[in-house]
Amino acid sequence: MPTLWFILVAFMITMYVLLDGFDLGAGVIHLVAAKNNDERRMILQAIGPVWDGNEVWLIAAGGTLFFTFPLLYASSFSGFYLPLIIVLWLLMLRGVAIELRSHISNPVWVSFWDGVFFLGSALLAFFYGAAMANVIRGVPLDQSHYFFEALWTDFNPYSSNPGILDWYTILVGLLAFTTLTAHGANYIAVKTEGMVNTRSRRIARLSWLATIVLAVLATIVTFSVQPKISASFFSRPWGFIFPLIALIGLIGMGYFNIRQRDLAAFFSSGAFIVGMLASAAFGLYPDVLPAVNPAYSLTIQNASASQYGQTVGLVWWSIGIVLAIIYFIITYRLFWGKVRPAEGY
Repeated sequence: MPTLWFILVAFMITMYVLLDGFDLGAGVIHLVAAKNNDERRMILQAIGPVWDGNEVWLIAAGGTLFFTFPLLYASSFSGFYLPLIIVLWLLMLRGVAIELRSHISNPVWVSFWDGVFFLGSALLAFFYGAAMANVIRGVPLDQSHYFFEALWTDFNPYSSNPGILDWYTILVGLLAFTTLTAHGANYIAVKTEGMVNTRSRRIARLSWLATIVLAVLATIVTFSVQPKISASFFSRPWGFIFPLIALIGLIGMGYFNIRQRDLAAFFSSGAFIVGMLASAAFGLYPDVLPAVNPAYSLTIQNASASQYGQTVGLVWWSIGIVLAIIYFIITYRLFWGKVRPAEGY
């Protein structure tokens, strides 16, 4: 049962990054792909019906951790208190920016909220990558499974007391930034026509090139920072299917972008995200939160709830996830197709 919940939680986090990721990417390219108010409204129209629903996956993943791996929930939410508060504020600012920009027809007002939307989206993309890198690298858990990380210490990922930011977490943060930028640009290319479509394709291509470089660097460094990753793959070779999915997605991003097949390029960037996150989860298993001292790491065994609690939770989770999937299918079908300048946002 703990292994099943490990897979399900990883699935929910992946779904969040996959769906809200293109929202964040759309925010990153918002000031570049669109040159005037009408074009920026088109980008907001493209994500408007779905951006808040996409964030439900993040809330649901946090709630699922609460009843499946309570020790992980308690330890990580206290240890990562500072970045979680930063993420919370950035999420709120993005939502406020989307909702308030059209309330006053004043260029200064609109430009201010457009800037907030861009800044919130860009920083969220970066911090999500840095957070993932913290989990991969390991955190300074003690014997009681408590830890607290400062924003930075000595910028050394091999330190016994690392901070949230070091050169490794910054590298992965930049990788997340370029990946989600490309993912968002591909989505906006799917949803728009004209110059916004053309600019989005160009941004997606440039972001793809940067992603290739950063992905190679991050992969090489990860094997050094967290040797457990390579050990997991070589002890269970079938797991190489996940990096292969990421590689195919990465190649497809560029190939379909050049051929101007926007939907295929969007699915390719999604495949790259899925492959990278699945590779990280596979490499860490059975750890759910590695520690700098491996003896104190949280695993699916020592962090999980009781068998009874996880079994009952699975029943209600299954009902909830079916309803959520139905909702998402209906929403995306209703708002499928190109957007054009119209009232709203």
